[in-house]
Amino acid sequence: MYTILCNMKGSRKLSVEDAHLMTIDRYALFSDLLDSNGIVEDSVLEKLRLNVRSLLSNGDPDPQLINLCEHVLFHSDMKAFGLHQLILLFIDWKKEQLDALKASIKTEAEV
Repeated sequence: MYTILCNMKGSRKLSVEDAHLMTIDRYALFSDLLDSNGIVEDSVLEKLRLNVRSLLSNGDPDPQLINLCEHVLFHSDMKAFGLHQLILLFIDWKKEQLDALKASIKTEAEV
C-alpha cells in the first residue's frame, strides 16, 4: 500500500493499493492524458474522470475499475496535485516492475 499527498500542505492523503496501480496499467488510463507541457491541472483530472466514466458506461463495468474510482480517482480529496503524485507513483511502480522482470530474465538466462 502506498500513500500519496493530495495537497501541498500534506494535510490530505490517499491510500493507493497495488490493485489500483494494476487497474491504471490495464486500462492505460495515463496514456495521452497530459498535454505537451506536461502540467497536471484540474482540466487533466477532469479529462481522466471523463475517460473513466466512458469506460464504466460500456456494458458490464469492471469491479476493479469501480474500486479505483471510489477510492482514488473520484475521492473528494483528489485534486490536480494528487493526480500528479499518483502519476509519479505509477511511474515508480512501473519501473520497479520492469526492474524485477529484468532481474528474473537475467536469472533464467544464467541457468
